[in-house]
Amino acid sequence: MKILFLVYHGFSEHSGISKKIHYQVKGLRENGHDVRLCYYAQLPNGHWCRFVDDNVIQDYGKGTLAGLRQRISYNCIYDYCVRERIEFIYARCFQNANPWLISFFKKLKKAGIHSVTEIPTYPYDEEFKNFDWKARWGLKIDQLFRHRLYQQMDALVTFSDAERIFGQRTIRISNGVDFDSIPLHQPPLYLGRAGREALHLIGVAEVHDWHGFDRVMTGIGEYYRQNQTALATPYSLREISHQPDVFFHVVGGVHPCQMTNCFQPIIEKYHLQDRVIFHGQLFGDGLTKVFNQCQFAIGSLGRHRSGITVIKTLKNREYATRGIPFIYSEQDSDFDHQPYVLKAPADESPIDIEQIIEFMVHFTMKPENIRHTVDHLSWQLQMNRVIDAVVHESY
Repeated sequence: MKILFLVYHGFSEHSGISKKIHYQVKGLRENGHDVRLCYYAQLPNGHWCRFVDDNVIQDYGKGTLAGLRQRISYNCIYDYCVRERIEFIYARCFQNANPWLISFFKKLKKAGIHSVTEIPTYPYDEEFKNFDWKARWGLKIDQLFRHRLYQQMDALVTFSDAERIFGQRTIRISNGVDFDSIPLHQPPLYLGRAGREALHLIGVAEVHDWHGFDRVMTGIGEYYRQNQTALATPYSLREISHQPDVFFHVVGGVHPCQMTNCFQPIIEKYHLQDRVIFHGQLFGDGLTKVFNQCQFAIGSLGRHRSGITVIKTLKNREYATRGIPFIYSEQDSDFDHQPYVLKAPADESPIDIEQIIEFMVHFTMKPENIRHTVDHLSWQLQMNRVIDAVVHESY
């Protein structure tokens, strides 16, 4: 089958979203489909263009007008689909519903081309509350037109449990993983074994409020405040398995406002300057090196802040694929009862570091055994569920 994977933006080698999209395309291809990737990006000469794979199908020019044109002009994609006999479009939601996009998908429907849109997180409105006015204004436009837009499609793809979204039926799948791209974790010795005197935590994200990393920092601060005397004792006299030093490695971009208004006050209050390490964006061997310094990972701890209760996040699956135990606070049926998972309450309480320490003292599950539990979550299998739910049912 000929499939167009439609993205309304470009890519970055550091972005987890970009990597996910490429893995989804790979998963579709592994199922035997002819998949083309359509995206919007800038040429070296400054022109903004619509691409299919490496070929320009529309040059929108430069500057602000180029951005406006690409939001209202989709004829180049329609013409490409008809010319190339595309049978199915898999689009990724960019909160950009508008009359022109509605018209585009209506034409596709009349041409007999199936289409779905993936809603990466649902509901998503609350995620915009701390964004700038331009993003919030864009959301208002999306809210006006999204119900009409999605009526032109076969279904919406969701990682939630919602059976209908914006009046349209859903195809409920899990975020997937690409096993070829994620190396197996090689952890340092766990707590309670000879020679370990520290617990290293890692959180990987393009950090937003809903990741709740402030809860971890506050938890570490409270752990040190409550154990001042014990932690001041020389290691030779200390019970290692009960009061190790604790470090939090944050990997990914952090907005300056979040650093200044949220993280920095916590770090200064509890004197955690040497305990919280910001690595910035890492990928490949650099990311693996930091993972292999750590024994335990941090998932999302603030999804309740954006009104989300149930979600199947990509990060949980990537942690499990590496083979590292982790904590999160949302509901995720793929992991809620796994022995390598700790569940945090979905509230504003500091994360209980003592609980993580106790968990790790007794944890013996090997990385390869953790990885084996997500064999069924490959992108090849997850994307095939979408095709089965839409296209095969129509024939």
